Amino acid sequence: MTEKEEVLAEVEGGDTEETSLSYRPPPEKTIEQILEADREDESLQKYKEMLLGEAKEGKVIVDPSDERKVIVKRLALCVQDRPDMELDLTSDLTQLKKQVFVIKEGISYKIRIDFIVQREIVHGLKYVQKTCRMGVPVDKMTHMVGSYPPKTELQSYTTPVEDAPTGMVSRGSYTVHSLFTDDDKNVHLKWEWCFDIRKDWKD
Repeated sequence: MTEKEEVLAEVEGGDTEETSLSYRPPPEKTIEQILEADREDESLQKYKEMLLGEAKEGKVIVDPSDERKVIVKRLALCVQDRPDMELDLTSDLTQLKKQVFVIKEGISYKIRIDFIVQREIVHGLKYVQKTCRMGVPVDKMTHMVGSYPPKTELQSYTTPVEDAPTGMVSRGSYTVHSLFTDDDKNVHLKWEWCFDIRKDWKD
């Protein structure tokens, strides 16, 4: 097992091999290869240029000192009628556990990931999240984020609505293992963070 597969297996709960056997991602192509293909189809060329945006004019490099194609900037926990709770993912990731989110039991929330794509198109971005309590996995979700062209602007993905559990048994501290990866099993970022479920916001 490669290092990439080991990281994926750790976060995804060990089902990476099964997934890889049933799904074969398309071969990765550069922006130049995409533009060169089907040159004779004018409507298709216009459509591809529209999708690629500024990337069709040349490489988009937001941070020349960073060789990564995907730079994950922050995670936000979004609850209606409340300010977003954010984690800065550009700082020391080992310190994230000290910033504990407090969540009221039973509330509905979404998770937003803000990121930058530079240099090349990224195919099949995926957000994987495994939640543990006292070291025991209690939930896992995988969201297909999609393919993105490089842009100078920040790009975002927001998960569908999730509901926090309710009841006295569900209250307490949780650790979340998050992973931003893609079809080619590139680990763009892996981090851990924490939240507490309480009876009310102020408990």
